[in-house]
Amino acid sequence: MICNTGTHMKTTIDIADALFAEAKHAAEREGTTLKALVEQGLRQVLVAQGRERESFRLRRATFNGRGLQRELQEASWDRLRELAYEGHGT
Repeated sequence: MICNTGTHMKTTIDIADALFAEAKHAAEREGTTLKALVEQGLRQVLVAQGRERESFRLRRATFNGRGLQRELQEASWDRLRELAYEGHGT
């Protein structure tokens, strides 16, 4: 969600010369300012990132089991890993 509180922050950013020139020409062609073009681009990126972040959902992955075997319920992660890789390499 983009908030517009009506206030502005003055800042300085470094932009590659070629990109700056291209952006300046694009702003002129569209009859807008470089500031407006930069703000528009930033809003689009932030909205897209928000969609990406919200779109991922970890699927439920169950195996219809009853959990760990009783003798392993108190086992450490090291022990569980050791059993999982038993017979697979060194």
